[in-house]
Amino acid sequence: MSFTAEVRDELSRCEPVCEYCNLATLAALVRVTGTLSIAGSGRRLTVATETGAVARTMINLTHTVLKLKTELTPRRSVLHKVRNYLITLPEQPGLDKALVLLGVLDRKGNLVAGVPRHVVARPCCRLAYLRGALIAGGFVADPRGDFHLEIAVSGEEFARGLAKLIEQEGVRARVNPRRGAYAVYVKSAEDICRLLTELGATRSVAGIEDARAMKLVKNNVNRKVNAELANQTRTADAAQHQVELIRRVVDEGLYDTLPGALRTFCDLRLAHPDLSLRDLGALADPPLSKSALYHRVLRLEKLAGERE
Repeated sequence: MSFTAEVRDELSRCEPVCEYCNLATLAALVRVTGTLSIAGSGRRLTVATETGAVARTMINLTHTVLKLKTELTPRRSVLHKVRNYLITLPEQPGLDKALVLLGVLDRKGNLVAGVPRHVVARPCCRLAYLRGALIAGGFVADPRGDFHLEIAVSGEEFARGLAKLIEQEGVRARVNPRRGAYAVYVKSAEDICRLLTELGATRSVAGIEDARAMKLVKNNVNRKVNAELANQTRTADAAQHQVELIRRVVDEGLYDTLPGALRTFCDLRLAHPDLSLRDLGALADPPLSKSALYHRVLRLEKLAGERE
């Protein structure tokens, strides 16, 4: 099961807080995945989904909240070989009233473009609505990769209304046009955890936190390894430069004219061309500090520069 499917399944099992929360969840399910067909004076609502949690929640809430009958048609895509479900609310007494309750139509029978205010009037119903939207059209990336949560919807006004609901929970949400639709998305790991916690997906949040902690450990290890490799590269480059400098001094016949301290450094470096100055100084008798050896390198460079 994908991480998105786990989140959807957990959210679909959350209990309502008030008597209107189930209506809010159902309203979001219908708005995100539903299609309203009008033939003459009759209407029919259909919801197509590949997610069992959506189908189960849709049918259960339609029966318990709206007291309407549904028709379920399991299907299998020939092209993708994926099982999907078609849930139909056929024309029946009470359907028009239900569409107004769900915020699909207003009282005049016109389509509602944004988030229906009466459905999300209470804080708990607002969360229930977001829960339904995430169950219906949500995607939560596997936290072992990138942190990303989004809800795919149609209609810019509805997308921005959904983003405002999310922001009322203290979570920053953005809206991005995408192939004729809109994606309401959250990128921050902290914000994703906060939103899922508010919606009741505590088990999924624990999985994200575990993955986040593992990433932090890996990043710290990688950072230390990269820093060590960079230090080794700098040390090797500096040692190579010193060896070349000493060989130039020797080739020009200057070695015998060097002070004893510089000859000691030259002998140590030629004998140990790969060591850092700190490790090289530890081999001297008596031991020398890194600073002392560095000043001898500067004296050699100055001597070679004057010779040139």
